[in-house]
Amino acid sequence: MAGAGVLPGRAAEEATRQGWRVVAFAFEDAPGLHERCHVVIPSRIDNIQAVLEELAARHVSAALFVGKFWKDRVFAHVDSEADQAARSLASGGLSDRALTEAVVATLGALGIEVLDQRRFLSPRMEAGALTTRGPTDEEWNEIRAGLTLARHLAAFGIGQTVVRARGVTVAVEAVEGTDATIRRATRLSGPGAVVVKAVAPSHDYRFDTPTVGPATIDAMADGGATALGVQRGNVLVVDREEVVRLAERAGITVVCVDAPDCL
Repeated sequence: MAGAGVLPGRAAEEATRQGWRVVAFAFEDAPGLHERCHVVIPSRIDNIQAVLEELAARHVSAALFVGKFWKDRVFAHVDSEADQAARSLASGGLSDRALTEAVVATLGALGIEVLDQRRFLSPRMEAGALTTRGPTDEEWNEIRAGLTLARHLAAFGIGQTVVRARGVTVAVEAVEGTDATIRRATRLSGPGAVVVKAVAPSHDYRFDTPTVGPATIDAMADGGATALGVQRGNVLVVDREEVVRLAERAGITVVCVDAPDCL
């Protein structure tokens, strides 16, 4: 089940390497997906019945959700354009927990197991300091405070990213996503903001592996943010070399921190 971005293609490549026959249902633009799958089926979130029929017809035994699925599009389609299967999935609400339970139950009825993303993405999960410059004392204070807050907020399904500046929480991620949160925050704070990303203690990696990547650094650089702190071992750094290159050029420090260090 492919959302937007480069991760679906990379996960498909790893799945093929592990011996899976990969059938991709492409809901968004995912560069490199076609070259790494046996079959790619264009799909829509407002036509879930067609997806279910294809899954049954192809005797699919396991499903992997990878990439960005824009929740604002779910909101846009669920009432007016969605088929009955899509409306049924959304009938319990559009929170992450409600959608997760509905998807697992629907696929489980077809005998399909939903797989943990880390099995196919973990070789790219990073830990430790990434950039030459480490955080200043002030940036460390913001990172520690932000990561503690981000973990608590994520536990309530609010979001995984917090942006802080001068001891103040400037923005909290909601439905808009990490990069849009950063741009909104830096417009409010001006230069010097610190971005932190963390996950809930009970995070479900079957449906989301939190990520940062070059687009994250671009958003930070455009707004003058100076530090990015992520929870070590739980956030995937996409295209590490490019992230480091862009961060070094912009004077941004990128650091991974153990969750206990943030408390």
